[in-house]
Amino acid sequence: MDIGCGDGFFALPAAKLVGEEGRVYGLDIDKEAIGRLKEKASRKGFGNLRLKVGAAEETVFCEACADVVFFGIVLHDFSDASRVLLNAKRMLRQMGRLVDLDWKNESMELGPPLRMRFGEEQAVSLIEAAGFKVETVKEAGPYHYLIIARP
Repeated sequence: MDIGCGDGFFALPAAKLVGEEGRVYGLDIDKEAIGRLKEKASRKGFGNLRLKVGAAEETVFCEACADVVFFGIVLHDFSDASRVLLNAKRMLRQMGRLVDLDWKNESMELGPPLRMRFGEEQAVSLIEAAGFKVETVKEAGPYHYLIIARP
């Protein structure tokens, strides 16, 4: 599950990774971004993407069906991140993983304004409050951090 998938920066490599037998579900509120992702997937011959336009706060693709729910630099963007995380927990299998890649809470020229960012501590707190057990928190290059958690 790529929640907040945009036009496929992470969803397309995931579709290649899981192969024809796997499925990648992508969700974004931006209809045009989903349209661009559909076009890219078609050009690349990926028939394993299932895409939906909608709000992450309102969408649960399935119950206990996902191996991974991924947030690629978007968790800070949702109007209700807590609700989005609860939906993620509903979609994950018992041994599945939640993966959150996001901007460090540091002043830099790239990314959203500092006031919009979740630092690692805030993201961990939100993830744990949704019922996850955080396994790792690590740097993911100079601008981002990565959190991996299980239900």
